[in-house]
Amino acid sequence: MKTSEVPRAVAAGMSTASALGLRVDDAVVVHDSNRIAVRLLPCDVLARVAYVAHQAGAKFEVEVARRLAQTDSPVAEPEPRVEPRVYVRGGFAVTLWKYYEPVPSHDIAPSEYAQVLERLHAGMRQIDVTAPHFTDRIEEAQSLVGNRAHTPELPDTERELLSKTLRNLRRAVERRGAGEQLLHGEPHPGNLLRTKRGLLFVDLETCCRGPVEFDIAHAPQEVSEYYPAANQDLLRDCRILVLAMVATWRWDRDDQLPNGRQLGAEWLSQIRAALDLHDAGGSDGAQ
Repeated sequence: MKTSEVPRAVAAGMSTASALGLRVDDAVVVHDSNRIAVRLLPCDVLARVAYVAHQAGAKFEVEVARRLAQTDSPVAEPEPRVEPRVYVRGGFAVTLWKYYEPVPSHDIAPSEYAQVLERLHAGMRQIDVTAPHFTDRIEEAQSLVGNRAHTPELPDTERELLSKTLRNLRRAVERRGAGEQLLHGEPHPGNLLRTKRGLLFVDLETCCRGPVEFDIAHAPQEVSEYYPAANQDLLRDCRILVLAMVATWRWDRDDQLPNGRQLGAEWLSQIRAALDLHDAGGSDGAQ
């Protein structure tokens, strides 16, 4: 979020909670990207605030989280003292969540990561929601790569690399015809919190339908060793596909991730190396 907009976004979160009867004397920004997360005190609620244009995604996220919480899935839950919905105030979409105090600890062990992701997938199989297909997200990336106005700093050679990788790896994944279910969409380490309640996933607005390998591909590579039922060839395809997608987001002119361009360049190098290994293994790659 633009720095100049942050005070207004914080005020929108504070006033929304206050209007709902929650006591708010102070606010601390705990995360700032395309939306901000604000800890409201002393009610101890987490307000997620985004531009109102993102209201549809916020509504979807709240509904998915609400249903998953009923299955005891490892997810952050909407704040129970207010109605679980999107509140619009001052041009911002505001959602209110339980605040979970982070627990300082060592890195998450691959076996622990795999276990909590499996629990999430099990819970997702118990709920029925209409969600986008994972290929819709690939199409968004392909559209971004093809739009020079939105990715003006992306060099032509790298644009061609991303375009071919997204197209060819999507075909490779689809040809495998794997079973599909509801997925988190981006269950990477940044969306997994260690709390007193245990490990919890956040940011469910990326939920989509697809093979579980697409989700596993977002986790550290060691995690896949604890998924013996996963199709390893499909997982390899998905890893390169996911890398191409996240690299694409970093070249978006509106991307606000710190060091985003640097990361985008590093990931392009990783894509080239991964494709060399991929092709050497005899699988379909970006030719």
